[in-house]
Amino acid sequence: MNTTTVNRDPLHVAILKNVITVALSLAIIYINGTLVHVFRKHQVFNTNSRYILYIHLVINDIIMLAMMILLQVLSYILFTLNVSFCIVMLMLAVSTGLNNPLTLAAMALECYLAICFPLRHPQICTVRKTYIVITMIWVLSLLTILPDLFIIIATRPTEYFHSSAFCLWANVFTDPNLAKKKDVTNILFLVIVWLILFYAYFKILFAAQAASVNAKKARNTVLLHGFQLLLCMLSYIHSISIQGLSILFPKDTLAIRYVISLLIQVMPRLISPVVYGIRDKMFRQYLIRYWLPLNSNVYPENVQKS
Repeated sequence: MNTTTVNRDPLHVAILKNVITVALSLAIIYINGTLVHVFRKHQVFNTNSRYILYIHLVINDIIMLAMMILLQVLSYILFTLNVSFCIVMLMLAVSTGLNNPLTLAAMALECYLAICFPLRHPQICTVRKTYIVITMIWVLSLLTILPDLFIIIATRPTEYFHSSAFCLWANVFTDPNLAKKKDVTNILFLVIVWLILFYAYFKILFAAQAASVNAKKARNTVLLHGFQLLLCMLSYIHSISIQGLSILFPKDTLAIRYVISLLIQVMPRLISPVVYGIRDKMFRQYLIRYWLPLNSNVYPENVQKS
């Protein structure tokens, strides 16, 4: 059985697309991998709930990019993939995509507690509780997509899972009810996360303004995290954008799919290293020491957190 409905690019176009995507993704994975390495090596980070949540965001980005590279390259080389293998890869990629906005919501609440309840923050945001929150994020994202798997297992014959298909969610999970469920779930996530973000950061802004402490920095943080969350939410309209533009430009479906995927799936992964890995003073100092180990003028231990 073959469910492929997607045309193929010419060889030279396929090679160019893969080179661009793989090179850009590997560069981002290297940067994010460096951040994870610095986090693991220094106790000052892995005992701080804010940095633990941030590294969870970074690890999600690494997994998502790795899955995207693997699926894209295999799809161009083999065109169709085994359905069972495709399901595993897609579920992992979708789970990490759902994890990111939930993690940003948790980071927003952590910042809210740190600024609005500074005396209670150390008792509320412990390392143990932070890892419990991360576990809950994974459980919630898996519970969101596991029903799709159970439905397809119950309604499809065994031969289907040994067949081949072009590895897209819509090509594998073909039940129209599942598409409606996915849209409803995405809207629900969108509304909940944005409500949490607005509530937490407006509270932060009012607290910072009232105390006249780092008001400008708080405003910048609001803008950066809001922009980061907005980019994460673009993944919810990924399929809709491709379908809409493909209707308008039916001859350019392959180019549209590639450009939209690059803009929505790859480019936003550059934001996380900027927000904490470069903008955060403490993380920046440790990164400088990692990349320039002979620089004896860098003393991260004396740097305050931004």
